[in-house]
Amino acid sequence: MPDAISVERPAVADGAALWRLAKDSGTLDVNSSYSYLLWCRDFAATSAVARGADGEPVGFVTGYVRPDRPRTLLVWQVAVDAGHRGKGLAARLLDALTARVAAERGLTAVETTITPGNTASERLFTSYAARHNAPVEREVLFGTEQFPDGPHDPEVLYRIGPLALPSA
Repeated sequence: MPDAISVERPAVADGAALWRLAKDSGTLDVNSSYSYLLWCRDFAATSAVARGADGEPVGFVTGYVRPDRPRTLLVWQVAVDAGHRGKGLAARLLDALTARVAAERGLTAVETTITPGNTASERLFTSYAARHNAPVEREVLFGTEQFPDGPHDPEVLYRIGPLALPSA
C-alpha cells in the first residue's frame, strides 16, 4: 500500500467523486448523485475516503450505525478506483473505519450485504473477520422477490462479530 494514500472522513465536496467511483466499479448498485452528497454530510462519521497523493478520492467505504443496534456498523458500499485495486486498499479502508468507529462509539459487530457471486466482497469481509478473529454468520436478508424494480440477486447479510476492537 503506497504511503501516499491517506484515509479520512469524507466531506461533502467528495460526494461527486464517490458517485463516480461507485458508477465505475461495475458491480455496485449506483445511487443518485444527491445521495452521495447527503451521505458525505450526514454519515461522514461512519464512512471513510482514501485519497491519493493529489488529494483526490481513490476509494471509499460508506456505512452507518444501526439505530436498533448502536454497536453495529452496517457497511453500505465499498469501492476502489480501478488503478488502485489489488493493493489492499479496501481492507485498509475497512480496518481504518472500524477502528475509528470503535474508538468513538464502541463497536461489537460489522454487517454488510453481498450478492451471491461477488467474490471480491466475500473475500474482503471474510478476511476482515479472520484478521479480527471474529465469526461470520450469513443469512438471506432480502430475497429476489422483495425487489420491486426488476430482477435483483438476493442480498445475503454477513454479520461479523463479536469483535474485540479497542473502544472508547
